[in-house]
Amino acid sequence: MTIDEKLEHFYQTSVEAAKEKAARDVEAHKTALAEMLKEHKESRNSSAEQEIKAETENARREINKALSAEMITLKRRYSQKQNQLADRLFADVKSRIEQFTATPEYLDYLAEKIQAARDFAGEDELHIYLSANDSGKLETMTRRTSFPLELSRDSFMGGIRATIPGKNILIDNSLLENFNAEREEFKFDGGCMHE
Repeated sequence: MTIDEKLEHFYQTSVEAAKEKAARDVEAHKTALAEMLKEHKESRNSSAEQEIKAETENARREINKALSAEMITLKRRYSQKQNQLADRLFADVKSRIEQFTATPEYLDYLAEKIQAARDFAGEDELHIYLSANDSGKLETMTRRTSFPLELSRDSFMGGIRATIPGKNILIDNSLLENFNAEREEFKFDGGCMHE
């Protein structure tokens, strides 16, 4: 082999070795780039998923906040409507109480309450008061019950109040007290289960 042939052979071998090395380097670079691309895509997808999750949670919170505010508004309206209806109902009840106090049955009611107070007091000293607005019934009820009734300075819609001074007992059978107690305890229970 001559020097030119040796040089040619060396050249060919060097070029082939360089081509193989270049091909391996290019392939390694392609693999590294593919891996970097894959990691970048995964990172971006993960980041996008986290953004979507965060935005979804934020949207859910905003919806819940809006629903909560609307529920408070609805409850407030519902409560106002209930109060309006209760006010109308008890205005009607008060009107009916006033009508009742003008009937003969009311005198029977007073006589029954007076007798119940007398029975409760027994032999103890007893003072029975009629409401100031029942002043016209004082004489009639005193004759009817054979008990000296007194007229209260206060108006309590009707009924009686009695005191047993020796025992510090107040018997309050006033229509006002019963009316206020019912008004205080009144609740709207409605719907299918209460019809």
